[in-house]
Amino acid sequence: MHVLTLIQVRLADGTETTISKDKAEYINPPKFDGAEDCAELSHLSEAAVLYNLRKRYEADIIYTYSGLFLVVVNPYKRIPIYEPEIVELYRGKRKGEAPPHVFATSDNAYRSMLNDGVNQSILITGESGAGKTENTKKVIQYLASVAGRTTGSSGSGKLEEQVLQANPILESFGNAKTLRNNNSSRFGKFIEIQFNNAGFISGASIVSYLLEKSRVIRQQENERSFHIFYQLIAGANEEQKKKFHIQKPNTYHFLKNSGCYAINGVDDAKDLPISKSP
Repeated sequence: MHVLTLIQVRLADGTETTISKDKAEYINPPKFDGAEDCAELSHLSEAAVLYNLRKRYEADIIYTYSGLFLVVVNPYKRIPIYEPEIVELYRGKRKGEAPPHVFATSDNAYRSMLNDGVNQSILITGESGAGKTENTKKVIQYLASVAGRTTGSSGSGKLEEQVLQANPILESFGNAKTLRNNNSSRFGKFIEIQFNNAGFISGASIVSYLLEKSRVIRQQENERSFHIFYQLIAGANEEQKKKFHIQKPNTYHFLKNSGCYAINGVDDAKDLPISKSP
């Protein structure tokens, strides 16, 4: 004799449904709601992890540990968690001494490099729109804050500033608006930052690869080509427009087919990474 046990459950939207017992998962006690580390859950399952991430996300807490990994959920809005005072909160702290954050992962890698004398790597992965580009910039921001120094006597010429300033240029020539992400990286990026024996940044190199060249001549509807085309059209001054014969975006065959020229909330002219001087 075979027995099929059915369980009635209430979904997040308030509706009810019935599922078989073998598809049900144990829930964690309320004290685990919003746990900082999913590995600490008494019942560890995909459903439990997703529920925990959701509880934190609803409270605008986008970083959560899962054992050795840091899980990030893109909030699709600006949250004030990257200010200088936040950098100081994570400086020199061990894991668990401060809430999960990309700064904590960055500091852990930096301290391990100094203490163990071994090169460190931070792998940032995820699907389009997950926030890889933004978190890469935050890693660089943190390292520039804790390991940067002024190379010039006048207080200018910081090497770390040059590293930070390289990102907007790379994004202009390698990022584009897709259906899922307004600032999607259409290329791979390997960033290497070198430090001297004192722990200060002494050099850096950025290697790009697998650029999506086909985007230059073809985009899907409501997508754009690389940002630089629209930034140059919007940001060039009158003399530059005349000199380089720059016209409106809908006059160019390779830009007009998608029917998308602007991104809500984005000022292409302001984001142009080159000088507007003639």
